[in-house]
Amino acid sequence: MEQIFNSIVQYIDAWGYIAIVVGMALESACIPVPSELIFGFAGYLVYLGKLDFTAAVIAGVAGGLIGSVAAYLLGYQGGPPFVEKYGKYIFLSKRHVQMAQRWFDRYGLKATFFSRLLPVVRTFISLPAGFAKVDFSKFVIYTVLGSIPWTIALVYAGMILGENWKAINAIGHNVSAIVGLGLVLATIYYIRRNRAQDRPD
Repeated sequence: MEQIFNSIVQYIDAWGYIAIVVGMALESACIPVPSELIFGFAGYLVYLGKLDFTAAVIAGVAGGLIGSVAAYLLGYQGGPPFVEKYGKYIFLSKRHVQMAQRWFDRYGLKATFFSRLLPVVRTFISLPAGFAKVDFSKFVIYTVLGSIPWTIALVYAGMILGENWKAINAIGHNVSAIVGLGLVLATIYYIRRNRAQDRPD
């Protein structure tokens, strides 16, 4: 893992925005490349003056959209049977796909928006959206809108942390955990409120 970590950092250092686009495209296309690492180091390069903050954010969002569209099309064209049969050859974890499917089944197209803040789910959520053949234009809009705040937050955090940018990995996971807990609590509240409204007076 340390070798992979160093390779990603070296690649971003050498290729800048192109590497950010490629890295985020891979992460959003169901290949588990950590976005915390990509954006954290990108923010550090902004801190050093090697990259521009706005351009880094645009590159991250663009890469995420490219990868998400690729995963969406894979799900749209191949469907669950294709993933079941060939997923292991293209780094698709059956367990992770099922996790993303549960989120999509619960929240529908909206899951492609808020799941960008959740580890694992954000990497695979575009597949079930493709399975369901949701409206493509809405999928793109939700994906972009969901990616923007996450991208800005991580690049900014990497920039603020400077030499300590590696701490972004732990921070990113903590933020994801908080968001996940918030969604669970919101779901419980929504269910209980609906049950209370359905009860006869």
